[in-house]
Amino acid sequence: MRILVTNDDGIRAPGIRILTDVAKRFGLVKVVAPDRERSACGHSMTMRDPLRVTEFEWDGCEAFEVSGVPTDCVNVGLSFGWPDGCDLILSGVNNGPNLGFDVTYSGTVAAAMEGTILGVPSIAVSMASLVTGAPIHYDTGLAWLEENLERLIQAPTKPLTFLNVNIPNVSDPIEIRGIRATPMGQRVYVNRIERRDDPWGRPYFWQGGVTVMTADQPGTDVQAITEGFVSVTPVSLDWTDYGHLGSLERAIIPRHEV
Repeated sequence: MRILVTNDDGIRAPGIRILTDVAKRFGLVKVVAPDRERSACGHSMTMRDPLRVTEFEWDGCEAFEVSGVPTDCVNVGLSFGWPDGCDLILSGVNNGPNLGFDVTYSGTVAAAMEGTILGVPSIAVSMASLVTGAPIHYDTGLAWLEENLERLIQAPTKPLTFLNVNIPNVSDPIEIRGIRATPMGQRVYVNRIERRDDPWGRPYFWQGGVTVMTADQPGTDVQAITEGFVSVTPVSLDWTDYGHLGSLERAIIPRHEV
């Protein structure tokens, strides 16, 4: 297989190392990742600045760092690294969860999104640490991927759909209770904006917020992670609410046009 590996934590992040190490078992790997952390950049793209691409020293494969966001890295990787196309895009392993609504903010997920738009099977992988500041147990992620990545690669796929994988951030792989195929739950941030003053008394605002997430979300990725299971969510890029089209049409289209 020809495999492109990227992330949003930057090319020096530990998570991309373990994902690359496991990916090498399945084919020829090239790494194209941001030159610094680009978390929560969503599915953005650099349009008004040049992208600088620099070769990065990596044992056993070609690697490049890009002065852009994960979406840029996928586009650079497919045009510059794999000009004849590739078979798989892997994004991660992210330093934190990408559960529920997180997928709309995540640069890790955005890379898988871009790969899917371009017709390449894609998988986003995250370590789902639910405690702020807790150490990330990448060894657990490595062990789980070594055992299960082939299963994910061979799983049935649909057009315009990618897999979003969250691994419980437990200290020992034996603590993982299994795997669940899950829909997205809800992970909402509150008190996002905090007002502060700089040393000259001028106000500025810092965006972050506290996560509100209840485990009572039966069958979802949120519940799976809180109960110690790996969650695997098929995410479709077609966000159309087909069930609502009929009632919307009746509400907005004048009767004489029907």
